[in-house]
Amino acid sequence: MSTTAPQFENHLHAREARWFAVYARYKREKQVARRLQEKGIECYLPLQRLTRHYTRKVKHVELPLISGYLFTRITKREYVPVLETQDVVNFVRFSRNLISIPEQEIDIIRRVVGENVEIEVEPSSFRPGDAVEIIGGQLTGMKGILLERRSDKNFVIELESLGYSLLMQVDPALLRRIRPGATPPPGKGGQGMFERY
Repeated sequence: MSTTAPQFENHLHAREARWFAVYARYKREKQVARRLQEKGIECYLPLQRLTRHYTRKVKHVELPLISGYLFTRITKREYVPVLETQDVVNFVRFSRNLISIPEQEIDIIRRVVGENVEIEVEPSSFRPGDAVEIIGGQLTGMKGILLERRSDKNFVIELESLGYSLLMQVDPALLRRIRPGATPPPGKGGQGMFERY
């Protein structure tokens, strides 16, 4: 009886550049981003600016949004050069599959970081809560889950391809609850299909 080897997904493409997540060594994300750029490889390291209060001073620091992660937009021929970059550990795989990250999820990260709010990142898991949409500020139009077991200001944006959720503080006045089964009418942004939270 013959057995066939399992087939794994690989989203690398010969001509179309796609986004992939890369693991970097601990506290080496910025150096890896610089080295990739020096090689002419497009990369994106989302950083958040945080304020640290010490006994005698206040310090502003820029730290990676997701520790150990950065993103690179590559074609198939750039795969090995990325792996050969100093302090790159490997590409992020999901059940051994090399899955590309949709452009819209990278855009979400760019918008979230640009909002200049402090964010926590934690692995995604199913949680009860209302589906909501942000209706004000730079994040307008983003949908996610409002967590039930935390403050009513904790808003979750699911990034399924990454396997992570972004938790941030959002004023409840800027949220609308999405009614179950409701779909916004085209061209109207869903106004009237939501109720004030």
